[in-house]
Amino acid sequence: MHEAFYCTYMVASKSRTLYIGVTRDLHKRVFEHKQKIYEGFSAKYNCNRLVWFDRFLDIRNAIHREKELKGWLRARKIALIAAANPTWEDLSAEWYPHLEPARSRSFTTVAAATSVQDDKRSGDA
Repeated sequence: MHEAFYCTYMVASKSRTLYIGVTRDLHKRVFEHKQKIYEGFSAKYNCNRLVWFDRFLDIRNAIHREKELKGWLRARKIALIAAANPTWEDLSAEWYPHLEPARSRSFTTVAAATSVQDDKRSGDA
């Protein structure tokens, strides 16, 4: 059986304006950001480069993390991104070769570098 993951993620513009979201399908959601499928903040400010994400087994923990990050000061968000992705490269660039040149790591590589949260962060067992 396929195990579902939920992702809390940050996409950024080239000028480093940040958008924070949560999704069950990170590939699809990042594509929507890149194509500006939905009007809103990320489309208006061209936040279409995946710069950070974290995976969770429980949607409640992913939502909790999203709310937590949205409450942080910008400097703390930047430090979190810089710790995992110091050059702010688009972690999804190779996912859509027809949209932009491949110049970053694949989802599999990045996923291996980021830990799947086992829901201990919020006390669930």
